[in-house]
Amino acid sequence: MRWGWLLVLVCTAAVAEPSLQALQRQAIAERKAQVLAMQALGEKLFFDPSLSGSKAISCSSCHQPALAFSSPVALMPGGATLQRLGNRAVPSLGYTQNIPAFTEHFFENDGNDSIDNGATGGLTWDGRVDRAKDQVLIPLFATNEMAAGNNQSLAAAIKAAPYWPTFKALFEPARLANDENIVRRATDSLAAYLHSPLFYPYSSKFDAVEAGKAQFSAEEKRGFSLFNAPDKGNCASCHFSSRDASGSPPKFSDYGMIALGLPRNDAISENQNPAFYDMGLCGPYRQDLADKPQYCGLFRTPSLRNVALRKHFFHNGVITTLHDAIEFYATRDTNPGRWYPKGPGGHVQKFNDLPKKYWGNINMDPPFGGKPGDQPALTEQDIQDIEAFLGTLTDGYQP
Repeated sequence: MRWGWLLVLVCTAAVAEPSLQALQRQAIAERKAQVLAMQALGEKLFFDPSLSGSKAISCSSCHQPALAFSSPVALMPGGATLQRLGNRAVPSLGYTQNIPAFTEHFFENDGNDSIDNGATGGLTWDGRVDRAKDQVLIPLFATNEMAAGNNQSLAAAIKAAPYWPTFKALFEPARLANDENIVRRATDSLAAYLHSPLFYPYSSKFDAVEAGKAQFSAEEKRGFSLFNAPDKGNCASCHFSSRDASGSPPKFSDYGMIALGLPRNDAISENQNPAFYDMGLCGPYRQDLADKPQYCGLFRTPSLRNVALRKHFFHNGVITTLHDAIEFYATRDTNPGRWYPKGPGGHVQKFNDLPKKYWGNINMDPPFGGKPGDQPALTEQDIQDIEAFLGTLTDGYQP
């Protein structure tokens, strides 16, 4: 009998462990199913114009899948009657899942030393929110964007939508107990959708070349070399083009904050007031760093993946072709009259979108630099080659 009981105990122990593993696998499967269901719900929310005050625009109106979730125009019409324009260029939503939380001191270890890269991160042009579920609230409630009103009106729109039964099936009643909770479940679902692989497929020609499945053309190869060369494009100093310490594919951004001294975009309604300046980290839309003048004029560096699909560039959308965006870097200082208006007496009003007392914040690294009339760091052929390389960062490449 003793041996029989021992055999039972051994068998029970052998069965118990696989059962525990089975429960863990079941829990993981259930969580995965929950995330997939939230992503599917988030997709419905993303394309639903009924969430806007005008009932005419959705998230997808400004972030179109065919343009890698960027916009066909820099300043989209919005508001309750679609009569107002955005105050900043619409950013792409692609490849945002790895953007770190904002910090004034981002330390990067290059294998030898820990380097302070300064202000870095955050999901908006000025880095003022860190989580996707918080970021989506900004356009939803902005009076010049989707203009959804408040929690009550947005929750009412959600409850009137055909996917409301999905909400009730997916979330516990306590998590939908009031308007604020309903809105939060909506933003949770939108965040889940924004974090789905659809937004970071890594399927460009560049990725195929890295995998040994394709080769750059001669022009693309020259462009990549110029992109990386510190004395030429110097693009890789901010738009990292190599794998990080984890071995993941390059994101083509360090997510750092930089002041480029862009020309003013007069299409932005606030800019009709000559005393108004959008100064990024130090205001006016971000308030917590307003007392730090070293941040005035700085905006987050976007990823260059799918940049060839974009129709506008930089935080104010003042430049509308990729060729011109590259040329701006090359000739901002050697030919400022190409970019800035002329004032009385024909004087070029350089850096006209930032008060002069903050001009010291403006980046002067190559290819910037020089004085009017100097030879720019990049020739026209160089610019074309870099543009050709940037075209290899467009997803959907078929070898």
